[in-house]
Amino acid sequence: MAAGPGLRSAHQCFGGQLAFYTHASEATGTAMNFGLYLPPQASSGKVPALYFLAGLTCNEETFLIKAGALRLAAQYGLALVAPDTSPRGAAIPGEDADWDFGVGAGFYVDATQEPWARNYRMYRYITQELPALMETAFALEPSRRGIFGHSMGGHGALTIALREPEQWRSVSAFAPICHPAAVPWGEKAFGRFLGPDRDAWSTHDASLLMRRRPYPGPILVDQGLDDRFLQSQLQPEALESAAREGGQALTLRRHPGYDHSYWFIQSFICDHMEWHARHLGAADD
Repeated sequence: MAAGPGLRSAHQCFGGQLAFYTHASEATGTAMNFGLYLPPQASSGKVPALYFLAGLTCNEETFLIKAGALRLAAQYGLALVAPDTSPRGAAIPGEDADWDFGVGAGFYVDATQEPWARNYRMYRYITQELPALMETAFALEPSRRGIFGHSMGGHGALTIALREPEQWRSVSAFAPICHPAAVPWGEKAFGRFLGPDRDAWSTHDASLLMRRRPYPGPILVDQGLDDRFLQSQLQPEALESAAREGGQALTLRRHPGYDHSYWFIQSFICDHMEWHARHLGAADD
């Protein structure tokens, strides 16, 4: 495994510590950034870890700064792990030309197509390298991991949990891209990262995966009905249909008046943190 993380900054918060790190990633061949909140309970033993995958244009700081989750993480004794949304510094021509592809938009897949295949391996990074690094370097309990995310990160959280259910004891999402193989964001990313064979795309599409391999536990999804991407990019009805066909326990809540922003996430973060705390066996102090 690559060398341990280098500390960039640290801040006491709600009795725990919020810190931002950089490390050399074997998966991406670049430096990778992540944020970590360790609750006060981590000073006396290992704690459950909740991984948050952010959306397009975001980075490792976005969720930890904007979501209002740190107080709740301290209350429940949950560590929060927030990785960056893509490699940075790969120096691939055009990787930062579009806001919805490349830098800040790795889509949590392992690219198979050139010139992306060497560096854009976010699936491997999230499912293998990052948890191994976190559980070696910090007081995190390997058997109690949860995962959630927003938009592109909601897509990532759902597909990763569906494909690797033994690794994740809880999963939820805010406004996820539910059927990326059938919407413009997904078609653009999958076509470039994975190539023209749509069968390869299906292994990273929650609505297709859920039909044949449902997650063994329940899933929570929240969606705002004033989200401007609702019909064109997110398509929660596809996930709902897949859950019915696949026998997935899914709670999909629709909220009038809410959009795609972190104001939406802030409004329902309490429910998601409680959801994960319950399924991860975390304590409410």
